[in-house]
Amino acid sequence: MPAQTLTLEAFVIEKRPLAEAFQPFVLFSAEHGNLLAFQRVSSRASPRHAFPDLFDEVSAALETSNQGRTWFFREVRIVRRREAIGRSYDTLRFACALASVISRNPVDEASRAGVARLLRTALDAFGESGRPDIVYLKSLYVFARDEGYPVRQEWLPSLAKGDRDAASGLLGLPLGKQGADAAAVARLTRSLEGYLASSTDIIMP
Repeated sequence: MPAQTLTLEAFVIEKRPLAEAFQPFVLFSAEHGNLLAFQRVSSRASPRHAFPDLFDEVSAALETSNQGRTWFFREVRIVRRREAIGRSYDTLRFACALASVISRNPVDEASRAGVARLLRTALDAFGESGRPDIVYLKSLYVFARDEGYPVRQEWLPSLAKGDRDAASGLLGLPLGKQGADAAAVARLTRSLEGYLASSTDIIMP
């Protein structure tokens, strides 16, 4: 049976350990959701056969010979790199945590375009903002809300009044106007992660 091909624009949301002569990546695209794709490791690169990295936006042609169970890069071009994320340990840690949530949770077709917009906004903010902890909290909340979970109706009211007021401010204000204490953000993040793990179908890292 001839190989099938697929052309897509995607985000690299996971870079897995080498598997023999291939580098596995998890991609997320607005059209196809999560896809596992393998790139042959080579000492040469060209504009059509670049080496993707974590958080890159890529334009790729994939091919499969087993009806989509396994995809391989046929061509790949880097559309945008986000090296700034890797310059800070905390930024990298929070960006990886958000990408891992999306990688572990299949997104319904109707929600994929929204998740792609969220990813682009969050990855840009991780690279530009000095508060990756707030970017992660806000992004995780939006992801859960847009997946249909009642975080506003259940999680927020479950908080003590002080934390509820702090969460409302964090979620409602632009990043440039944020000045929340890091300990308070960490406490709210743990609370939201715990709620999602215990009260929803979202698989947390």
